[in-house]
Amino acid sequence: MGFQKPPGTQDFLPGSVEKWQFVESKARDICRRFNFREIRTPMFEMTELYKRGVGETTDIVEKEMYTFTDRGDRSLTLRPEGTAGAVRAYVENKLYGEPDLTKLYYIGPMFRYERQQAGRYRQFHQFGVEALGAVDPALDAEVIALGYTFYTEVGLKDVRVEINSVGTPAVRAAFRERLLEFLNPMREILCKDCQSRMERNPLRVLDCKNDQHHFVEAPSILDSLDEECRMHFEALQQHLSGMNIPYDINPRLVRGLDYYTHTAFEYKAQGIGAIDTIGGGGRYNGLVADIGGPDQPGVGLGIGLERTVMLLEAQGVQLDNLHQVDLYMVALGEAAEREVTRLLHGLRLRGISAERDYQGRKMKAQMKSADRLQVRFTAILGDDELERGEIALKNMTTGEQKFVKLDQLADEILS
Repeated sequence: MGFQKPPGTQDFLPGSVEKWQFVESKARDICRRFNFREIRTPMFEMTELYKRGVGETTDIVEKEMYTFTDRGDRSLTLRPEGTAGAVRAYVENKLYGEPDLTKLYYIGPMFRYERQQAGRYRQFHQFGVEALGAVDPALDAEVIALGYTFYTEVGLKDVRVEINSVGTPAVRAAFRERLLEFLNPMREILCKDCQSRMERNPLRVLDCKNDQHHFVEAPSILDSLDEECRMHFEALQQHLSGMNIPYDINPRLVRGLDYYTHTAFEYKAQGIGAIDTIGGGGRYNGLVADIGGPDQPGVGLGIGLERTVMLLEAQGVQLDNLHQVDLYMVALGEAAEREVTRLLHGLRLRGISAERDYQGRKMKAQMKSADRLQVRFTAILGDDELERGEIALKNMTTGEQKFVKLDQLADEILS
């Protein structure tokens, strides 16, 4: 028997990995423009970090974490999301001591033991940002705008933004009582997960995918907001409108993590089976203090890259040649073979992508290889051309052919 990849994982092969490189480079460029700086944290953390940071009543902590005990008898967990680790690094490295706002981003794999389906993997990849040190709702709007800009610039269409306010702990405590009054009469007809959540965290019931039809008449948390929360939410909407970011208010949007306060948001799009959420985030003003740091506010987002790439394919977004080879060189004769080796190295040092044959194939087969690579130029060097210090160069787009001096080849391709 041969080996196979573990369930819920993927191999990203040449031909498809270029799409990943495209969306990752777009994410990095957008973060540069929004002045977010990259952070790289470990792929595993102490288990207690996720229990405290993500929340013990969340599906992530209860059902989905990859947790193990190491040889030092420490409980460690492969990271199921990026915020807790980024905030831990923010606290441990005392980034809160810097005078300016801390704006971070990360791109990397996350791990959750989930039921396999389209757009849901056990090793998946996220692009996330975290902004720490300010309560200004303009910062919430900036984070939402960053994610929306990412989706727009990679070429996706019909991406929607949904927003809600989940208030403060005090607001949620008051709303909890109103919500339980609504839920208790239907307790027996709800799914087992909802029945369990009613005891520990009733707001999470509204996040259930199975029983949404029962919650049409549920009370809205927006009716329980205090003045501070209402002003924050109204200001958020004004900032989004000022940036022409389209949005809808969804009063049942609570997200699946316990650390959110005030703003919660999601990005929605159709095209991945029953899944329509492709990213989301919110404000988490108490999280830094919860994991041992000073009481610093924060807001962030997480974007699923698998779902982004799947939507690009589902929407038929045509990307340019993502693996562009500039030049294919053909050598005819032993002396030309040696010279092509030297020329190739020099061209690559000049920033030119170049390739040649290493399998001893005839020129016709080599030219077919050049066609498959969709190169911009082909160059043929024989012993006669070598004696004259020239090479035959063909522009594969225009069909133009000419001889150029060997020492001018790089300049000709770069011009």
